[in-house]
Amino acid sequence: MDRSKLTRNILIAMVAGFLIGSLLHFMAFDSSSFIETYLVGGLFYIGGQVFIASLKLLVVPLVFVSLVCGAGNLAGHNNMGAIGLKTVGLYLLTTALAIVLALGVANVLNPGLGVNLAEATTFAAKESPALTQVIINIFPSNPVKALADGNMLQIIVFAILLGIAMTRAGEQGQQIRASMTRWNEVIMQLVLMLMQVAPIGVFCLMITLFAKLGYSAISDLITYFFCVLLVLALHFLVTFSLLIRFLVGVNPLTFYKRLLPVMAFGFSTSSSGATLPVTLQTVETRLGVSKSISSFVVPLGATINMDGTAIMQGVATVFIAQAYNIDIGMGGYLMVILTATMASIGTAGVPGVGLITLALVLSQVGLPVEGIALIIGVDRLLDMSRTVVNVVGDATIASIVARSEGEFDDSVLAQETQSPAVATSP
Repeated sequence: MDRSKLTRNILIAMVAGFLIGSLLHFMAFDSSSFIETYLVGGLFYIGGQVFIASLKLLVVPLVFVSLVCGAGNLAGHNNMGAIGLKTVGLYLLTTALAIVLALGVANVLNPGLGVNLAEATTFAAKESPALTQVIINIFPSNPVKALADGNMLQIIVFAILLGIAMTRAGEQGQQIRASMTRWNEVIMQLVLMLMQVAPIGVFCLMITLFAKLGYSAISDLITYFFCVLLVLALHFLVTFSLLIRFLVGVNPLTFYKRLLPVMAFGFSTSSSGATLPVTLQTVETRLGVSKSISSFVVPLGATINMDGTAIMQGVATVFIAQAYNIDIGMGGYLMVILTATMASIGTAGVPGVGLITLALVLSQVGLPVEGIALIIGVDRLLDMSRTVVNVVGDATIASIVARSEGEFDDSVLAQETQSPAVATSP
């Protein structure tokens, strides 16, 4: 199933679930009726919960194996150690800034206030741990227990250390890396398999949700939708523009004009991976980044740079916490920043991975994963804009690294400025 069909089918499932669930709510069936007992509380409830369980199932193996492979591959570039550390540091910094910006704006706009999902569920929030305990708990004492308990921050730390150790273990380490790479391919297929049945899961979740809440709950998504768009725009126009101006030394408007083909392609495909060839060619031939830098930084960014997804996760966390009337506290927000930032290293550019990382973020701060049901359909509409932010972030970091290494050719940008702009289709 290609991405366009997946998006279409999820949207259809969301709308159908919303309409049918709202109709059932309006008809107000008795709790002992056949429809309420065997359909809403039976078949559809089971379907939705199985989908949620499947999301949770993939969290640990996906993040662990992807991180081991990613850390191993990065540490394997011995001649690019300094560039690699600089690149990863910049990617993680912009991701952390994106999450902080998302949490700040969302707490000002309060997109989840008044939703009151707590009235439709018996979910009970976990008490947030103290900030000092959050920091201590990042480091595992028993990795097996961390894997079994799904303690994602400990899993991430252990996976990174294991990936680095593989590159230092000689031939035996290379054999383990090859095995992990094969496991990674298998797990990616599991993700794609889950996404193929995602419309069914969304349909069941939406019916169950709106049969209890009614159609009035959809109005609360408007604030969430525009809140995500606002944060994406702020990150694009403020964060990236400041980095381009002061660390690359280029006029941001000129920079963005050179990237129009990349932004148009990313918007239309909603995939950083699919846009990768266009991004590589553009940063080399239209910005002036050397091939030695772009060939390393840009593909790495397509793998670990997920500013747009991080923004969605930050806003969604606030939205779901407010919708369930749960105060996760400062420790909870710090956990969101740490988890989403570190998890960005281990997420691949395939459809649906953002949902899985959102599920792990929600789990780590004690929020119900079921809250994803309300935003999943709308989130597909935001995916195109998120991809634009991601690919521009890849080009921005590549330019910063190239400038710092003396590998940025200003004459290329000057020639491009004097030449006619390349026409692109919206």
